[in-house]
Amino acid sequence: MLALTARSSVASAYAPNVADLDAAARAVGNRRDIAQSIGRAIFRTQWPAEVNQVSANEMDGHLIVGIRIWGVKFHHPMTRADFVDEIVSLTGDIFSAAPGAEEIDFWAAVPIDVRKDEVVSGDLARPTSRTVFSVTVLRSESARALHGRAMEESDGVFWDAQWARDEFRSVT
Repeated sequence: MLALTARSSVASAYAPNVADLDAAARAVGNRRDIAQSIGRAIFRTQWPAEVNQVSANEMDGHLIVGIRIWGVKFHHPMTRADFVDEIVSLTGDIFSAAPGAEEIDFWAAVPIDVRKDEVVSGDLARPTSRTVFSVTVLRSESARALHGRAMEESDGVFWDAQWARDEFRSVT
């Protein structure tokens, strides 16, 4: 009987997977629990454009999700349409993972060169990145409508023209 008790009290360790670790490390906001849940859903995939932050903020019963993507060093060459396809795919995964979310704010950022002696934190901080793409997606928007709207620089979609020219390969 003693051997059986000893055997059944042995603890087993849980080793988190990469998606769990990324979700915890990249989650921010006042609803970090929701940001982590979203992260676990989207970090199972290696996206061509890297998602580097997931935020979830709730105020007065409204839940807003923010997704920051690096606009450099894509995992493979992309066209502008490929980038928009990633946004559309992420949108579906995020709304599934966070059924209470009303909207998703996406933005892509690129690093800004900073001199060695430049102040990058605190009241006198200089920016270390700049936004090169942004779009807000409402839950009510269809994937088809989002794709069409995001391909253009209209209806609240921002594309940095120089970045888009330099980063995306052309289709031949």
